[in-house]
Amino acid sequence: MNRTGKVLTALSLGAVMALTACAPTAEPGSNGAAGPGAAEDSVNIGIIYSKTGPLAAEGDAYLEGLQAGLDYATDGTGRVGDFELNITYHDDGGEADQAAAVAGELVGKDYKVLAGAASSEIALKLAGLAAQDKVLYISGLAATDAISGANKYTFRSGRQYMQDAATAGTFLDDVNGKKIAVFTQDNAFGQEHLAAAEAVLGMQGANVSNILVPEDVTEFAPFARQLVDAKPDLIYAAWAGASSGSMWQALDRQGAFDIAPIVTGLGEVTTFGAFGGAGEKISFFSHYFPGAAGTDVEQEMISSVAEAGKVAGQFSPDGFVAGQMIARAVGEGGNDVEQMVTALEGWSFEGPQGETTVRASDHGLVQNMYRVSLAREGENWIPELLETVPGEDIAPPEIVN
Repeated sequence: MNRTGKVLTALSLGAVMALTACAPTAEPGSNGAAGPGAAEDSVNIGIIYSKTGPLAAEGDAYLEGLQAGLDYATDGTGRVGDFELNITYHDDGGEADQAAAVAGELVGKDYKVLAGAASSEIALKLAGLAAQDKVLYISGLAATDAISGANKYTFRSGRQYMQDAATAGTFLDDVNGKKIAVFTQDNAFGQEHLAAAEAVLGMQGANVSNILVPEDVTEFAPFARQLVDAKPDLIYAAWAGASSGSMWQALDRQGAFDIAPIVTGLGEVTTFGAFGGAGEKISFFSHYFPGAAGTDVEQEMISSVAEAGKVAGQFSPDGFVAGQMIARAVGEGGNDVEQMVTALEGWSFEGPQGETTVRASDHGLVQNMYRVSLAREGENWIPELLETVPGEDIAPPEIVN
């Protein structure tokens, strides 16, 4: 099957233009004209993603997955039913204000669908604009729980922090009455993970405590000792950034792995080296790694991304599912946003991770997660699937913001 080159004529990723003076620039070679000049049987769709900025790598993975998903959902035609997908791509630079300016310009040109955003701040900004302007918005890999239930026009194509927390809890047979310590950074990222754990695991009867580590700390031994002294039944470590290696080394040296299982999310392959000698001791959960699902749709995604000269990764499904959702919305609703919303609410479909459902109540995405271990092969770390955790078993509580 050909890639989305069939969807977007002569698409060249290198030709995606950066924004100037806050005005969105459609990628040269995009299929169709942007805005009111487009044919009556086309639907204008704007993808706002991080081509540049701190989340550019994630943005690229999302884009590759998205184009694979569009190709799959349209059978390489760029059309759904009677409608052509008129898609343009725009760089948010990792800045919420820039993303909002782009969105405003696109809505003014009669765009009906917006999708993308790796940053939670950007996603929430676009969600607000979607409600204001009554356009469909499908958030990308931003995991903040606040996206679910944000408004009737906002959906998500990836997992959320509550699903992370719920999956972490499955490493205990029963969390009711158990002591779970959340070990994380004292910043927005850490606070969101803590809130998710308190909401999900606390609702299941767990006693959730926390150790919040200031961002500027470089010596982690005292905090590791706090974990050891607390004697929890499970440690949920939510950590990101350059200090990861030092943090894991401290937990290992202070004997934290002898106290309780330590659970954390598995990142991209490039982050595996930060685990050091602790890599084989950590209990990992993952919302995706290549080969995890073993489904035909997953293989379609992997093959399509490979045809573009890239390698499928952690965030490829977030983009792929967005492509499937766009095709569903347009196929059922055409240019009518209200009908698009209705078409997506409660929709169940086969995604790259298996059975996937758009929950009607808050537009959260119910999908499978995975329990994983890492094994060393020479200088490389290889993820090994331990168990698939069905999405319905870890569906987060419904959220109405």
